[in-house]
Amino acid sequence: MADIGICSRRKAEELILARKVKVNGELVTEMGVKVEAGKDIVEVLLNKITGKPYKEKDKNIQNFSNNSKIYIALNKPVGYISSASSEQGSSVLDLITSQNCVQKGQKLNTRVYPVGRLDKDSEGLILLTDDGELTNELTHPKYEHEKEYEVTIDGFLNKDAVNILTKGMKIDSGYVQGIQILKEFKKGRKSIITAILTEGKNRQIRKMFGNIGYNVLSLRRTRINKLKLGVLPIGKWKYITKDKIV
Repeated sequence: MADIGICSRRKAEELILARKVKVNGELVTEMGVKVEAGKDIVEVLLNKITGKPYKEKDKNIQNFSNNSKIYIALNKPVGYISSASSEQGSSVLDLITSQNCVQKGQKLNTRVYPVGRLDKDSEGLILLTDDGELTNELTHPKYEHEKEYEVTIDGFLNKDAVNILTKGMKIDSGYVQGIQILKEFKKGRKSIITAILTEGKNRQIRKMFGNIGYNVLSLRRTRINKLKLGVLPIGKWKYITKDKIV
């Protein structure tokens, strides 16, 4: 089970002791049972995502017991709000359907919540989970977890602009820390800036660039701590494991 990424070896032992593992339809009651890849069928019972037994061929399923937490990566399109409610517009939760999952045949039977915010006019990586402890860690400023963005602006950054953005400034919600500018790619009369933020006030990046005279044309989040957006299509989601995040 550990070799194909269902869980750690310690967790596998806990699942066996909890009588949640079958080999070829027979309940496993002792450690050290040997199986042959491609021949023996290993099942972990009571999968939290599907409500069905986990089978070895379902290698994309990452939850393996009733006590497991759910972690989802979503590529949010523009026009959706990072809220658990649809009262103020289409919520990111509206996208969590079996049709939008890149892991075929998967569905969600547990309530999850978006971690932090990504404004309606922005797109990119959103993390959803039912893990309140991780949510607090990722959103509390004292932990300084990085979020990486691609920011497209009208014009080019000069040295003064970079210094101001790096040192921080006062916006309407108060003083905010600086952002780290990794690189700038010039495209016609526009620039695509790769920036890292460790705070995350409401529309902070847009307001910071706006304060020094730039218009943000588009904003895309590409990373949350260790978790990268990668090639996940816009509007699609997938299950991930906690170790991919922290």
